Amino acid sequence: MAENRNSQGRGPSQRQLRVGELIRRTLSDVLLRADVHDPDLNRHSITVGEVRMSTDLKAATAYVLPLGGRDAQEALAALRRNIPELRHLVTKKMTLKYAPQLIFQLDETFDRMDETRRLFEDERVRRDVETPDEDDMPEDGDDR
Repeated sequence: MAENRNSQGRGPSQRQLRVGELIRRTLSDVLLRADVHDPDLNRHSITVGEVRMSTDLKAATAYVLPLGGRDAQEALAALRRNIPELRHLVTKKMTLKYAPQLIFQLDETFDRMDETRRLFEDERVRRDVETPDEDDMPEDGDDR
């Protein structure tokens, strides 16, 4: 019985990464050229940060964010409304055995980076990070 690669704590396969990046580029191109016939979607400039593929390559989760993060929920709703047309346009430009189901999620990477940056600027955190642990200190006679 074949095991799911991700169930063992390993990352995605090379094929998953390759197909995900191909879909990311293709989807970005479709959104950039405003190929979808929906003015609500076309008024947003949407960045596709990453696409993660399921192990069977039948589902693609696209992590998206509108420019500046403004109207993110509205842009996400427009993307989800247009999934059938987006799926058709992406699949038409690719040569895959299956047309993957598209799933859209907001990309929170930038929010997490901002939060991490804010934490590292905190004086207490900076003091803890810059102060060496006792384990890192050389002991007498230790030539580290």
